[in-house]
Amino acid sequence: MSKIDWSSLYKKEDWWALWLGLLIFFIGLGPIAGVDTLGWAYKTINMWSDINKALAPISPNYKWLPGIASLFLTYIFLLILLSIGVVAMKYNLKRFIAGFTIIFWITAVIWILGNNVYSASTPNQWKSLGISWSLSLTAEGGFIYLLLVGLLIRNVFRGFAEKLLEAARPEWYIKTAIVILGSVIGVMAAGRMGLATTVLFRGLCAIVEAYLIYWPLVYFIARKYFKISKEWAAPLASGIAVCGVSAAIATGAAVKSRPHIPITLSSIIVAFAVVELLILPWLAYVIYPVLSPMTLGAWMGLAVKTDGAAAASGALVDALILGKAASMGINYAPNWMLTAAVTTKIFIDIFIGVWAFVLAVIWTTKIEKREGEKGAGWLEIWFRFPKFVIGYFMTFLLLLFIALATILPGPKVNPSVSLASDEVNQFRVLFFALTFFSIGLVTDLRVFKKEGLGKVVLVYLLCLFGFILWIGLFISWIFFHNVYPPLAG
Repeated sequence: MSKIDWSSLYKKEDWWALWLGLLIFFIGLGPIAGVDTLGWAYKTINMWSDINKALAPISPNYKWLPGIASLFLTYIFLLILLSIGVVAMKYNLKRFIAGFTIIFWITAVIWILGNNVYSASTPNQWKSLGISWSLSLTAEGGFIYLLLVGLLIRNVFRGFAEKLLEAARPEWYIKTAIVILGSVIGVMAAGRMGLATTVLFRGLCAIVEAYLIYWPLVYFIARKYFKISKEWAAPLASGIAVCGVSAAIATGAAVKSRPHIPITLSSIIVAFAVVELLILPWLAYVIYPVLSPMTLGAWMGLAVKTDGAAAASGALVDALILGKAASMGINYAPNWMLTAAVTTKIFIDIFIGVWAFVLAVIWTTKIEKREGEKGAGWLEIWFRFPKFVIGYFMTFLLLLFIALATILPGPKVNPSVSLASDEVNQFRVLFFALTFFSIGLVTDLRVFKKEGLGKVVLVYLLCLFGFILWIGLFISWIFFHNVYPPLAG
């Protein structure tokens, strides 16, 4: 029987993602006890138009703190936490500090620029912002800029990129972000508990198709017709079918893919999510009123693969259809289509860990079981199970419980719980940003040409636009075709 290697608790990035994510989470609970512990951290002001107002501390309790000082404190805080893990995992501390410093400040500058109104705002926001156009990329457009700059540095300025690689650790950053993400979803779920039971129940039922229909189809097509290897096909299927970046990372860890595979898929997922954001809300606008508003809102949650892009798509659908319905003499109450999108997306996110565990069991007992040998035991499954998913569930359940226990009449999430969630979430966003810049820095295009990445992109393209969007629309119709938003007033 295999012995447990306890040293993995402090030697593996998977565990350090868990430790760091939980540490930031518990520190961030301060506002619930009346202590604003992370409010000094910086927050990029979404859709800024005045660069002097682009930075500010997260909490109004620290409004006296200059934005640049807030950003510097955030850098010091992360550098200290990450350096502890670097020393424990026996990485080169000196090179990590030098590389992380450069990576952090380039990431911060690009992310801030990506939040400019002419890049991040969507059409439903133009009027209130006093502009007539933008790239409509939402704040997540910053991820694309970070990825492109990282790719440019890696493939053009190779010598400079080599000096940054010790700190360019996208897998570590993204797993830490996912642990933190659980707490954010916990508060979102608590805030939606007061919505109509019908929306919650049907949203839960609708996500079953992502796991039982999408995944097998994508995996089969990738393996059968494109001859893509199992270690690429499994996270690819999860990335397209389930929940984008988070699902691809979790699946990659569960099936023991090489680290660069789910990370590479993440860049493709984000790029396609932006494309979906730019196309699907307008397609929903054209389809209405043939299909109901709630059907089209839920479709965004099922179709758009990143949380931010899905929420943005739901908001845009809400704005577009409210306007079109009003021109027809129907005045719906706002935010119900957004609610359908977000609720559906929440349930998809919650089941990422379950799906990763299922795949870990299948891979260790069936896929990689050798002839004449017994399938991998439960201890091996435990070794393969992505530990950061444990953190994801822990932060989700803990903050959901706290939010529900302190819920205010309405029902409304307690402001102290919301503040704690907002402060922790800013670190989740920052880790995501670091991830995408690091993805570019570690992506040597010459290597991926050998890996046949073109086939992967083609599978994604064919599956997404060939059947995933349309099956998702059909499933949304099944569960939401007879559910309508209430009329305003």
